[in-house]
Amino acid sequence: MRRIALFIGTNLAVLLLLSIVCHLFGIDQMAASRGYGGMGGLLAFAAVFGMGGAFISLAMSKMIAKWTTGAQVITQPQNETERWLVDTVRRHAQQAGIGMPEVAIYDAPEMNAFATGMSKNHALVAVSSGLLQQMDREQITAVLGHEIGHVANGDMVTLTLIQGVLNTLVILAARIVGRVVDSWLSGGRDSRDGGGIGYFVVVMVLQVVFGLFASMIVAAFSRWREFRADAAGAQFAGRGAMISALQRLQANHGESTLPSTIAAFGISGPLAEGMKKLFMSHPPLDERIAALRNAA
Repeated sequence: MRRIALFIGTNLAVLLLLSIVCHLFGIDQMAASRGYGGMGGLLAFAAVFGMGGAFISLAMSKMIAKWTTGAQVITQPQNETERWLVDTVRRHAQQAGIGMPEVAIYDAPEMNAFATGMSKNHALVAVSSGLLQQMDREQITAVLGHEIGHVANGDMVTLTLIQGVLNTLVILAARIVGRVVDSWLSGGRDSRDGGGIGYFVVVMVLQVVFGLFASMIVAAFSRWREFRADAAGAQFAGRGAMISALQRLQANHGESTLPSTIAAFGISGPLAEGMKKLFMSHPPLDERIAALRNAA
């Protein structure tokens, strides 16, 4: 329940902030007007909500991840396991040439881990208590290498850029088509501000349709970055250790308690069949294991 309330509250706060920005700069009024002048305002409006929303979410990702998972950052290791965990992350970070991330543990029964953050030098790497209990240290070392690979590759920022650009295009395209349809329904009288019922219906429908295609593109990139992060884990810990860790993850059977806001950053995701596979953030573990085995 707390996760749902936090998710809704965060999104409402972001929408409110972006709406205020648009109003203060008159972007909303320009976007509502017709003609060539309105196109500039429409583009600015789409960019503010598309790119702005994506980057605000990225900036808040560490805070949201800690709140929603209850992850406890290790500021001072309390036992030998925590010391080993911090030292392993530090060693990987030095090898990758990035700043030392925050290291955290969150209470969850399944084996999982994730990394997030605004930049390579200000990231968070968190592992579940289930992973620490059910994997050996060689496997955990590989998992941590996988997560550091995400950070070093800049996957969080790249994913945000792709999401932001696609969000902008979805908002822009839906409203342009909506204006065309509204103009046709009104008999070509397109000089008025705002739009009729046709405009709003078309915009709502097309944002859903275009949004689905955008989600497929984002998911395709997300799946590709998992193969690249697996390669990083193999580089840091050895290919055998990374393969062993992925095989161990198969015991999860696709289960995860990670909230939807950061589920794509987990080391494994849910299973899917048919068309649903196009929207999955992670490729099947069998494919990832095969890719590592076939790697030169």
